[in-house]
Amino acid sequence: MELLGDILCYHASHLADIPHSSLVHYRMAYTGTAVFTIKFLQTVLPPEKANKNIPENTAAAIFHLCLDTSFGGLLPSIQETAVAYLEQVNSDNHGLYRRVTRAALWMESTCNFLKEVHAEGEKNWLELLELADQAIDGLVFHQHLPIIKEYVLTCSYLWKFDQPSPFLQKESQKLLLKLLSYPLLPVKMETYECTLHVVKDSLGIQNVSRQNPAACSGVNFLLHHRVLYEISAFGLQDSVEKVNVAAKDILLFLLKGRLMMTASTWDRFNEALYPVMPVLQGYASTEESLGKCVLLISDMSDVTRDIVFPSTVKFKAALRLLFTKQPNVRKAAAEQILPHLRSDEDANTARPHLDQQVVASLSSLFCHRNPIDITLDTSKKSVFKVESVEKLFDILSSDAVDISLKRSAAEQLSVLLQDTTMHPVLKSLGITDKVISSIMESVNGNKSLDCLLESCMCILRKLVYADPSLRHSLAQHSLLLLALLRASLILNESNSNCSEDAVLMSLLLFDEISSVEIWSDKSNTGVGLSPFSLLLSVTRRYNIPFQAVTHHAVSPYYSVLPSSSELMTLAPARQALQVAWNTAWHSGMDNLFESSANSAKAAEFHPDLKLSEAQVVLLQTVHLPFALQDCIQAIAMAAGHHSVTSGLSRLSLYLLIERLAFPHIPTYGCKVILHSISWQAAVTRFLQVRPASVEDERLLVGIVAFVNSYFKQMHTDSTCESEDGDLRWILDLLLNQTESLLNLLLGVENQTPPQSLAEPEELKNHINQRLQRELTIFFNVLLLRLTTNTDRLCLALAGPFKSQLAVSLLQSLRVSDAPRFYGLPSLERTLQGMVSVTAHPGWSSHCLNLEPNLLCSKYLSGLLEVISSFYVEWGGNSLSFMGKGVTKNAVISLLHLSHEMLVKNKDKDFISQWSLGNEVATEEASASQLALAWLIPLWVDRDQEVRIASLGLGAALSSVPSGCQALCASCQNISGGLWGTVLNILLDQQESSMVRREAAFILQNLMVMPMPANAEEAKDSHWQHPCVHDEVSGISLVGLPALQALLYHCEYFQHIAFSGSICYQGRYTFHLQPPDDTTSRPSSLENDSLNSESSLQFWRSVQSAPTVVSSRPSSSLSTSSTVIRGSGLHTPKDPSPLSATEDTPASRLMAQGQSDTDTSESVTSQDSRQGEPLTVESVVMVTPDLMAAHCGLLTNLLAILPEFTLTALQHNHLLNVLAGLVRIGPIEKCLTELKTPNILPGEREDIKGQFVSLLRFLSDFSKLLQSCVMVRQELIGQMDFLKQLLTTLVAVVTMDTKDAGTWDAVCVCWADVFMLLATLVRRDSSAAYPSVSASLGRRWRAFAGTLTMCMNEKLGGSALQTMALQFLSTVFTEEMNSQRVEVNTSNSKHTTTVSDIVNSPLASELCELLLQSFEKRTIQDPLKKKTARTLMTLLACSPTAQSHAAKAGLIDSCVEQMKQTHSQLHLESVRTGKASHRKKEEGYLKEVKLTMDILRSAFYRNSESKAVATDARLTLALYALWPWLLLDDPAMEAALELLCVYTANCTTACSSVCGSGPGVGPGSKLSPCNSLMHSVMKLASGVAPDNSPIQKLAFSLLANLAMSRDCRGILQKNNFLQAFPSVPIPKMGITKDTSAGCGSGSLLGLWLRLLVNLSFAEDGQQTLLRVTGVLELLADLAQHWLHALLTLHNLCFSPANKPHVVANDQLISVPDKAMKIFVRCLDSKEMETRCMGASALWALLHNNQRAKNTLKCPSIRLRIKEARANSQKDAENKQGPMSAYLLKSLENLSQLLNN
Repeated sequence: MELLGDILCYHASHLADIPHSSLVHYRMAYTGTAVFTIKFLQTVLPPEKANKNIPENTAAAIFHLCLDTSFGGLLPSIQETAVAYLEQVNSDNHGLYRRVTRAALWMESTCNFLKEVHAEGEKNWLELLELADQAIDGLVFHQHLPIIKEYVLTCSYLWKFDQPSPFLQKESQKLLLKLLSYPLLPVKMETYECTLHVVKDSLGIQNVSRQNPAACSGVNFLLHHRVLYEISAFGLQDSVEKVNVAAKDILLFLLKGRLMMTASTWDRFNEALYPVMPVLQGYASTEESLGKCVLLISDMSDVTRDIVFPSTVKFKAALRLLFTKQPNVRKAAAEQILPHLRSDEDANTARPHLDQQVVASLSSLFCHRNPIDITLDTSKKSVFKVESVEKLFDILSSDAVDISLKRSAAEQLSVLLQDTTMHPVLKSLGITDKVISSIMESVNGNKSLDCLLESCMCILRKLVYADPSLRHSLAQHSLLLLALLRASLILNESNSNCSEDAVLMSLLLFDEISSVEIWSDKSNTGVGLSPFSLLLSVTRRYNIPFQAVTHHAVSPYYSVLPSSSELMTLAPARQALQVAWNTAWHSGMDNLFESSANSAKAAEFHPDLKLSEAQVVLLQTVHLPFALQDCIQAIAMAAGHHSVTSGLSRLSLYLLIERLAFPHIPTYGCKVILHSISWQAAVTRFLQVRPASVEDERLLVGIVAFVNSYFKQMHTDSTCESEDGDLRWILDLLLNQTESLLNLLLGVENQTPPQSLAEPEELKNHINQRLQRELTIFFNVLLLRLTTNTDRLCLALAGPFKSQLAVSLLQSLRVSDAPRFYGLPSLERTLQGMVSVTAHPGWSSHCLNLEPNLLCSKYLSGLLEVISSFYVEWGGNSLSFMGKGVTKNAVISLLHLSHEMLVKNKDKDFISQWSLGNEVATEEASASQLALAWLIPLWVDRDQEVRIASLGLGAALSSVPSGCQALCASCQNISGGLWGTVLNILLDQQESSMVRREAAFILQNLMVMPMPANAEEAKDSHWQHPCVHDEVSGISLVGLPALQALLYHCEYFQHIAFSGSICYQGRYTFHLQPPDDTTSRPSSLENDSLNSESSLQFWRSVQSAPTVVSSRPSSSLSTSSTVIRGSGLHTPKDPSPLSATEDTPASRLMAQGQSDTDTSESVTSQDSRQGEPLTVESVVMVTPDLMAAHCGLLTNLLAILPEFTLTALQHNHLLNVLAGLVRIGPIEKCLTELKTPNILPGEREDIKGQFVSLLRFLSDFSKLLQSCVMVRQELIGQMDFLKQLLTTLVAVVTMDTKDAGTWDAVCVCWADVFMLLATLVRRDSSAAYPSVSASLGRRWRAFAGTLTMCMNEKLGGSALQTMALQFLSTVFTEEMNSQRVEVNTSNSKHTTTVSDIVNSPLASELCELLLQSFEKRTIQDPLKKKTARTLMTLLACSPTAQSHAAKAGLIDSCVEQMKQTHSQLHLESVRTGKASHRKKEEGYLKEVKLTMDILRSAFYRNSESKAVATDARLTLALYALWPWLLLDDPAMEAALELLCVYTANCTTACSSVCGSGPGVGPGSKLSPCNSLMHSVMKLASGVAPDNSPIQKLAFSLLANLAMSRDCRGILQKNNFLQAFPSVPIPKMGITKDTSAGCGSGSLLGLWLRLLVNLSFAEDGQQTLLRVTGVLELLADLAQHWLHALLTLHNLCFSPANKPHVVANDQLISVPDKAMKIFVRCLDSKEMETRCMGASALWALLHNNQRAKNTLKCPSIRLRIKEARANSQKDAENKQGPMSAYLLKSLENLSQLLNN
């Protein structure tokens, strides 16, 4: 930090007497260093700790940085950070900084005020006054006096209006008074001069000729007592001549301006002048013009001259002049007073007589040399008694008392009043009036009271002095003043002491100015203690006869100025103020630079504020718009390489500073500015020219470096139009120019002209290497930018660019740096480029000269040659320290290449191309065994990234069967073979998780291969893997048995359980040394510690990896295969070679080469395990990615070994362990961090990686758990973690993932979670649904947002939409089932939160979302049917959604759709071509069926929707479609189901079906003889031996219709019911008591249900009785069919039917059959049957004597008695409405029989 401070001070101090170019360099270096310093402090030192840790020089540098205005304009947030550190480090400097900031604000306000004042249009006066206030405060710094004139004019303007704003007047007056009393003399002088100018302009004689009477309103702002007070009290007595002269002139113009003012203005002036008159009269004289004018105020000689001031005021003014110190003025005042004395009404009788002597003494009447002290005793306690005081007053007021006693009492009272506590007592007694009356009597001729005058004067003086209100009141009585004057003259004649009367008179005459409050809003507590105080200047101008308390030694509006000397002498502060002033003066930097260029224009402000040329250069350097424009212009107009290089260096440095400042956002972005100027044209010409010399190459290096930096600045998450334009420009340039930069990748040696041979070879090579390095970096950056670009033109250009780049890199690999040529840096750069280009899918598809397969083959051969030369032939890196980066990049390129070849060779076997030729292997068998043998050593390479990439390559190759076979063949010579090798890597707990994850992918792919299940299948199988051999027993296992043995032997499931228990879900870790105690027990991971900033701190004991015993594959072959459902070959994504820690096994190769140009992206591999024993502890790292791979592996195991895997999972509690890793906390934390603004790009990518890793694990775990419950359903109820897991899963699908930048991963995760939730609810709703429902209810708002995103076609893919819809459909289906349970079970307490949702307005929002998605899709879209299915389930369970759908027009649109479909079907029916006609008909009918299904759900238990459908003529649409429905059974079933729901509990709908309701319009085809019901009856009466669903639905519909009178009328007129007796009766094996629904599915059961509904109404019963033999048939069926019994039961309740029932011999006349029908029902075990029997008998006996006589059989009575007794017992045990009704029926039956 100390060094940084020195650097900053160095670059800040060398800013004078140096060339401008050097100034620019220093300034840029200073800016970059400042940014780095502040960012460094932010990183390592919190501000609160800065005081003790920042050196002094650094603190000083920070202080200068805070004062750097131009730097703050570039990076304001960084300067704010510097200010925060300054506040902690040096409070004094921070205070100075605040002062500078405040002064700069005042300067800016000054300039803004001047601009706004001169601006045209309406003005915001309040804002102008605020600016003026700040500008006045800043006058001490800028001293720009013209602002005073502008403000005075503004103030004058604001006071001109007839109805001005009081607030604006008040505020403007405050500022005017501040200017009039400003401490700076030039400001005060300018203010008075400007004010005088306004007065002259308003009241000057020139206005007479202009005939503008309103001109005088310009002085309104002065016509206020405060303004006049300021001018009179302080302006007139100012020591500066210009000020006091201007003040005199202002007052003279006002006093003499009567003729120039309007009447209202003159009245206003006199009103304002009256309070100031005592002050102004102090300047009265007989010589000066102003004094004479003031003296005339009290003159009574010319009354007509002034009609405003009454004689009373003039009299007071004349009396006041008797106190002045000028004798001439007092004489003049005496002359003015005489008329008042002589004009008095009592002048003839009043004393004294105005003789010569009295008149002569008048001028000196109140002149006393020694002022007296008039202060009173204000102590709260008094020594006097009230009684004594009252007695004295009684004496004074008594008429009977001698005058001498009165005099004595008066004298004593005058002494008593010295004590202010006695004042209230005496005033309450009326002493004031008594004293005044005594004075008046004495003056009016009562000489006996002359002895009391002096005492009365003293008493009255003390009273008015202590009581301001009394003083104000008495001061307005002119008669009292006149009496006091005469009393004073009387006392003067008697040579008495006149001091008291002089004091009293002065108190009354100067009462107007005795209070300070009227002159300002500021309260002065010190003055407030005195009841009477005078202005200091008044005491100097008048002979005040007492020692007066004074106030306002200076103006009350005087302001204390901030110190400016310190700021103006300190160079950084002065420069900051100069920059602030000039920037504001010129309205921005651009105008400032333009003005600086025009040197002929002189400055219009104070010279101290003028900027020097060096300062302007520094500002231009930091002001990015100007600086970047200057750089581009310098490059475009450059005459040599040096100018271009200089401009490029500056541009690159600006870009670097912006990147360094992130996340601090600069005021101007470099990219934004460069987009606005033609920078591309300036650079393009250099990119199009082939370098002809070393200097040209050096220049091209700079150009490419700048373009590289420019494209690095582009945003990573999203691109804008300007960035798309940049990409289009560079891609077009690279593809269309003749000498492309792509060609320079081959090197410039062969392209350089001969004249360059004279240049040093070493320099040429160095520049050439730099050029290739920059080109490689540039192309890699460009490829990275293309990954996030979505512009169509960019993508079209990107394809050919990638292919051309791939070809150029291939040529560079084969030409300039052959594999056996050890130019390792160049070779490694080429391979880095290959890594970047091959990472893009489709990179080989746009080559003009090569087919994709051929280009891939060339790449493969070249890369394999590199691997052969730098790894295989050297025995791996264990024998060579060269080529570390070469090997790594080559393997990663091969990994990318494998994915490209998998796509391009879907139908071809390309694995043979991956064989590495070996000159030593001559035998064909050996060559085949070594096909992929080169890959296996890379799996145990020392470099972790090589291991990851090589295993990923193995996973990619094993995704095809031939790859699996090739890998197995390549591992024949390795102990354990391929399975053992990969399992060893997977189970190696010292290996990094990324490596083990790739090994898991290989195993997943191997498990897809068809493995034999037993020895018999193994004989015919071509796949003999895995194979294990027990050397002790000699037993060999192949296929699935071998896999089971292998997993058991390796303790694979125990390993997963342990890995899950130590899985770390954080983001950052660091390597910790293990504890010394190596015998301690392993410490498990604290899973709750998920803070990404905290480090992983746990240790474990290293356990030796289990040994896998395997043998070579058997030579026997078999053809058996194993099919894995729901699992395919796993093709892993391109790996991201990132891992927290890694530690390879000790048995692996140790030596590792290192390249001199290893990239920063490589993960440093540390290996210190040589010679370490296996018992040494090390850090274990298990990541969610590894656990996700384990989940995928377990899922594949479940597919091929379900029972074995499930047993292992349960035995090792793996599902519990894995479910414990599913937590919402880390995921939500990642989302919160991703949404944090201004986060560093690198950190953002780390957070994204962690977030995607957590989602990937959750996705794979969801698949695993779904597979488990699909195999064994009862597993759901056994999972104790289910409730918490479901809550977490719902929380995951309700995450707010906006702006996270990981939408693809979120889509995949959500789809899998939705699928799992739906599966759990479907498989075991009782265990899963309550938790899911409760969680959804709590998070429904967020879940609705998730659904909106899922249903968005641009965001959610088809898979996610399908899974979301399937989950919703499952939830609503279960909710509907729950509602049915609630309806059918009276005591059910099952309530769910989703129930509240579907009955709330939230259901309307979801319905609207589904409706929008449904309506915008075509019938061919598979998602339309899924959306319809979800919509149907929602409508079926949500009345709110049904209402919304009806209001939204769903029912109307569906009916209209059916009508349109009928029209289409009708048109198709008349066309030729039966095949196409039938195909179209099927499509239309499918659409109709879907529409009817939706309508059925909309009608379910919703009368509102049914009413809408009736109005829409639904039955007409169905009747029109009926012929086509007859040809399609599914459509007919849907139609009948729709009609069943439509007519349920809705008589209007039933009438509509019958053809007589409101749904049948006039002129329609439906009629009572040809209605939809007739069609249904025909359908029901058809022969259906198989009891088809259509016939059942038809009878169900008729049963609904039978509840309607119109429908019963049709049945009565139709012979449909006559078919009932001919219905075949099935043989019954059970009785009616065993089942209430016995045989309900048969045709007879359907008929009986219809008859039951008919029997509920009386007209229906009459219709039944008209059917021939119906009663006999029902009597026979009643023994076994409950519906037949219920029909007979209903018939017994109608009085009209009783004769028919009783007359039937089958029922009553034969006792045995009668018992069998009703009496036998009393013996039934079913409560319902007994009730029907008892109530039927009761009904028959009621008012039916014939039935009574028949039933009065003793046996029947006995049966009834027994049934009654049993019912009573049942009623006691079971309380219910049915048992009570049964007992009541039996009691009434017994009573009827007994009567």
